[in-house]
Amino acid sequence: MITFTIQKTIFEALMKKKNTKILLVDDEPDILEIVGYNLSQEGYQIFTAANGKEAIAKVKKIIPDLIIMDVMMPEMDGMEACEAIRKIPELSNVLITFLTARSEDYSQVAGFDAGADDYITKPIKPKLLVSKVKALLRRLKEKEQNSETLNVGGIEINREEYKIVKDNIEIILPRKEFELFYLLASKPGKVFKRDEILDKVWGNEVVVGGRTIDVHIRKLREKIGEELFKTIKGVGYKFEV
Repeated sequence: MITFTIQKTIFEALMKKKNTKILLVDDEPDILEIVGYNLSQEGYQIFTAANGKEAIAKVKKIIPDLIIMDVMMPEMDGMEACEAIRKIPELSNVLITFLTARSEDYSQVAGFDAGADDYITKPIKPKLLVSKVKALLRRLKEKEQNSETLNVGGIEINREEYKIVKDNIEIILPRKEFELFYLLASKPGKVFKRDEILDKVWGNEVVVGGRTIDVHIRKLREKIGEELFKTIKGVGYKFEV
């Protein structure tokens, strides 16, 4: 009986992986082949595109769980493609991470500004990339399992649907902006330290630049309200209603 239960658990885990769709976007065939091979070995469904324009066409058809995308590509680069995908409501829950050789801080800030959830720099060892992908998908699963709706100061926050309604107007946020907003709004008045925000929103496995939180707070202020987000200098941020 115990053996059967273990086998069933393993089978269910494998089936979940098989149902997880990952879209790889890069103009270098070697990158698509290497990354695709390593992720397919983990049981994920892999789809590919050679540029941003092709990626947008494919993402509408397959609705992937995760997009791993290069920045510098012909026809349409990764930044443009990311911004375009984030404007499509039915794709608002798709995770997007950049995989690029550009490691400058300003490039990473631009990536998060465009709506990316993560930013991974090349070169990266296949095993480490697989670990990062697993971490991203694991946090996605945890968020789905702990879904609930908050209503704070007349703002309805639906974690399950990643939807915010303020003054009867629906506001669409990229995933990380939503998760940051949900964290702050879950305890109005509490000061969240920067380290705590990085840990709960981005996780220990993800390395992000020092300005990442600031960029996301600025975006939230623009979209939801300047007065709702307070900066506690040298400490962190809090949400006030």
